[in-house]
Formats: sequence, C-alpha cells, structure tokens
Amino acid sequence: MKNYTYILTLISVVSLSAQVYNVKDFGAINDGKKLNTKAIQKAIDLCTKNGGGRVELTGGGKYMTGTLYLKSNVTLYIDNGTVLLGSPDYDDYTTDTYKNMYKNEPHMNRCLIFAKDAKSIAIDGYGTIDGNGYHSNFKKKRPMLLRFLNCDNIHVNDITLINPAAWTSAWLYCNNISISGITILSRVNNNGDGLDFDGCTNVRVTNSNFDNSDDSICLQASQPDKPCKNVTVSNCVFSTKWGGMRIGLLSRGNIESVTVTNCIFKDIQDSGLKIQQNEGGEMKNMTFSNLVMENVPRPIFMTFCKQRASVEVPEGEYEPLKRMHNFMFSNIIVDNSKGDKNSAFFITGFPNHYIEDVTIKDVQFIVSGGGTKKEAKHKVKEYSLDVLKGWWPEFSKVGPLPAFGIYARHIDGLVLDNISVKTLTKDERKVVVLSDVKNKSIRDIKAIQKKM
Repeated sequence: MKNYTYILTLISVVSLSAQVYNVKDFGAINDGKKLNTKAIQKAIDLCTKNGGGRVELTGGGKYMTGTLYLKSNVTLYIDNGTVLLGSPDYDDYTTDTYKNMYKNEPHMNRCLIFAKDAKSIAIDGYGTIDGNGYHSNFKKKRPMLLRFLNCDNIHVNDITLINPAAWTSAWLYCNNISISGITILSRVNNNGDGLDFDGCTNVRVTNSNFDNSDDSICLQASQPDKPCKNVTVSNCVFSTKWGGMRIGLLSRGNIESVTVTNCIFKDIQDSGLKIQQNEGGEMKNMTFSNLVMENVPRPIFMTFCKQRASVEVPEGEYEPLKRMHNFMFSNIIVDNSKGDKNSAFFITGFPNHYIEDVTIKDVQFIVSGGGTKKEAKHKVKEYSLDVLKGWWPEFSKVGPLPAFGIYARHIDGLVLDNISVKTLTKDERKVVVLSDVKNKSIRDIKAIQKKM
C-alpha cells in the first residue's frame, strides 16, 4: 500500500511539472473567425517565462491568427482535427520577422510563425497549420508559413502544413533540426517551396510527404561563414511542379555532407535532383541512393556556373567560383515513359571550372524516345551570363539535348557503371554524349531501343 501511494504521488508530481497551457484558457476561440493572435501569444510567452512546456490548441475547429513568435522551451501542440489558420489579412503579419534571402523577393518577408535565437522548440500533434494563402487573399505580398532564425534544437513532427501563400518554411542558420512524419500540401499560390534550409547544420528529414508548387526541399548557404552541412533525407515521397530537391542557387557558403536515400519522386515537372553551385562557396561530399522516380524529366540536373542569387550581393557583382566535387548516385530506377524526349541525366560544369568526381551506377532508365537526327547534332549552350540574362540556370535556357540517356560536360572524373536505358520509340540520338570530360570510366552501358 505504501508503494502504491508513492507511485500515485510521483505521477502527480510529474504531471504538475509538465506545464500545459491551453489557448482556450487565454481567450482563444476556434471558430475560424476571431483573430486569436494575442491570446495564443500570451500562452507562449507565459510558457517560456515559466521554464517551458506545451501550448495546446485542442477541440477541433480553426484558431485564426496573425504572426506568432515561438520561444525557447515551448512545444506548440496542435491536436488531431484542430487547425491553426493564418489570417487572410496581410496587415496581421508583422514586419520584424527577418527577410527572404533571395534577390527580388521582398514580397515574402513576412510569415505566420517566427522564432529567433530560440532553443529547444517544437511543433507537433497530428493537427494542421493552414496558411490560408489563396490568390484571393494574397496576390503580390505573400507571407511564408514558418521562419526560424539562429535557433537550436528544433523538432517538427507529425504535423500537416498546407496552403502557404509563399514558401512553407525557411530555416536560417539553425542547428540540430529533426523533422519527421510531416505532410506538406502547397499548391494554392506561387513559390510554394517545402523545407528551405539555409546555412543549417545537423538536419534530419524522414518519413514525410511533399506536394509543392515549387522545390520540395532546398539546401542553401546565403552567408559565406554559414555552411549548410550534415544533412540526411530518407523515406520521403516528393511530388512537385518544379524540383524534388534543390541544392544550391544560394551558395555563398559551403554546402557539404549530404545523404538522400530511400525516396520516391513522382510527377515532377522539372527535375528530381537539382544541384547547382553559383556563388563563391564549395559544394562537396554527397550521396544519393535507392531512389525511384516516375514522370521526372531530368532525374539528375547539375550545373556549375556564375550567377547572383543573394539579396545581399549588389546588382552586377558575382562571386568567384570555387569547387564542386565528390557526388555519388546509385541504385536508381526511373520511368519516364510518359515524359518528353528531353528526359536525361544532365550534368554540366563550366569551361575551366569542372565538376569533379561524379559516379552514376546501377541505374534502370525508361524514356519515351523520339529524338531526331537534327537534335542529335544540337550544340548545348553554355550557362554564360549572356545566356542566363539574370535568370537561374534552368534547363530551358540551353535545351534540347543531343542524348536520350546521359549528357555530361566539363567534368573531371566521371564514372558511369551498369546503366540501362530503354526507349519506347526510336531515337536518333546517342544514349550518352560526353563533352570535355576528363578521367572517365565508362562500362556496361546498355541502350535498348524499340525498332520502328
């Protein structure tokens, strides 16, 4: 009996020590109409002041709010069936939530949830955060959903993020990020990126689903002294209007030590993996394995060229190119039988700036075919500033391709091994076209063409 009483007392003490703050107790109403910004923020502020705990949104319904500031030692818990709803009024989003780091995009500076210099923060609970970002609410000025700046030890688990007016999230110069079991649905407005990690370290993304109007996951480095490194992505499913994963563009700092494995890419308009070094940093040491892609025109799209991406670099100035090296792609199945004829692995360095040490092996690739003799002779343009004219190095600037399987240019150290490419219609182009490729090893390339 004494032991039983002790256990009950211990449970009581533990329960009291786990501080829970229900936003209803602070005046929040889940009717989807009342603006609850002050009530929810009051709960967050009291929670962090008292040493931390959990701020709860429960009871179903929709709690509408403007900008919220998430603070140290606070878990924002959104219960199953409950929605945190962004206000449709742009003026309900504050102006002190930092900025978007890309040039020409100040219209995305505001956001719904913001954290700065916070430690040990979390969002979870099987509920939904809805940005309410429809064109009818936000046309030119469009707030992001989440932005975290200089934060440490962040967890986002089992939450659904939908309808942002711009990016779903921006993570700037943060450390120790764990994201698991989330779903992102971002199709109601433009630039609907999923997870954008800028200068972040020790990042883990697992068991998640993405359906975006722009790149699903981005790895970036907008500051020379803030590398993006130690990133793992696994067991995820990507569908997007643009790129499954984009690594680079913003690349003033180093981007390195990245692994992507056991992922599915489906119905992607542009490319599965977009790896692009532009601005003064070094990109290196990345592996991509056990991937299945369906209806993805360019499974791998790599470019090394000079372009200004950062808002902090003056117009007309370009940073010197460093190195882009050590990439491994293996165990990949691609079915592009429904795609256009320019479905291929496309890798291009720049004259006198080679992409170094690239391996592609153990690939099964199905393409539609249909390339002509004229296209087989096409000379692919260089990604010069005159060709780009201020735009990103996208495929549309240099296509079409003279190959139906792999096109590689300005590479030093290329291994192609055990690659099978099957066309569903006759193609007059070569399966592999190499231009200015040094130190190469090519073995066991199978081209299986349907005969007309």
